[in-house]
Amino acid sequence: MAELLAIYNEHAGSAGDDARNAALRTLRDGGADVVEAPAGQKDLDEMLDACPGRDVVVLGGDGTLHVVVATLHRRGELGERTVGLVPLGTGNDFARGTKTPLDPAEAARIVLAGRPRPLDLMVDDEGGVVVNVVHLGIGAEASEQATPLKPVLGRIAYSVGALLAGVRSPGWRLRVTVDGRRLDGGRKVLMVGLGNGITIGGGTPLTPRARPDDGMADVVVSLATGPLNRLVYALHLRRGTHPTLRDVVTVRGREVTVQGEPVPVNADGELTGHVGRRRWTVVPGAWRMFA
Repeated sequence: MAELLAIYNEHAGSAGDDARNAALRTLRDGGADVVEAPAGQKDLDEMLDACPGRDVVVLGGDGTLHVVVATLHRRGELGERTVGLVPLGTGNDFARGTKTPLDPAEAARIVLAGRPRPLDLMVDDEGGVVVNVVHLGIGAEASEQATPLKPVLGRIAYSVGALLAGVRSPGWRLRVTVDGRRLDGGRKVLMVGLGNGITIGGGTPLTPRARPDDGMADVVVSLATGPLNRLVYALHLRRGTHPTLRDVVTVRGREVTVQGEPVPVNADGELTGHVGRRRWTVVPGAWRMFA
């Protein structure tokens, strides 16, 4: 019998109690012994301490998955517990990139099947982790604009936030290096994206060729800082054709460093403030997910 710890945030995402209960019912009907752990009711470390050795099922979105994986990484338990995902968030970008079903019962059945898939993790020099995508610049600025709009507009808030940021942002002076190679050419940078997954903001394919298990980060650097160029970039970004633009650089690598003017950062859908320097390193096969 599978022994699972089901972690969810009662106040996050757009899915209601019915969807969460459908997933939990599917897990229990499939023979799993499930302990429910509403995040916020107790400290996550306390929940994990109370259920040693249990695999973890995240019933939530990218933010909840990020917190759980980051906590397991900090505790040194990523190699001991396999993680399942029932996507109940607003964007569900990591689920889309790994082809995890968005239907709660279907996703729960994948957990019951019990087939662990090794996945990569990006770890930064401050101890933070990235499960899906981290991006800096205009995309993170758009997220800042979208955050207060999400409760009312849902996924549409991302588009409104992107529009507001696109009108206002002049770009940042940043030095971007991948495995020692500089990519910015001394020009202002509009956006930097590092993808383990593919999409951000509920389906925008920032790093369309990324794979979460190839030991590499897909890196996108946009130098499209002029008003018209910003608009062209935004239109192509939504379709995933931005790598074809002349002022967009795409490479793959294992270590990425960004430094320069303080720039907003969004990791797995969560805003982490403005930074002047940050380095990310890919750790291949750092965790396992039911897939």
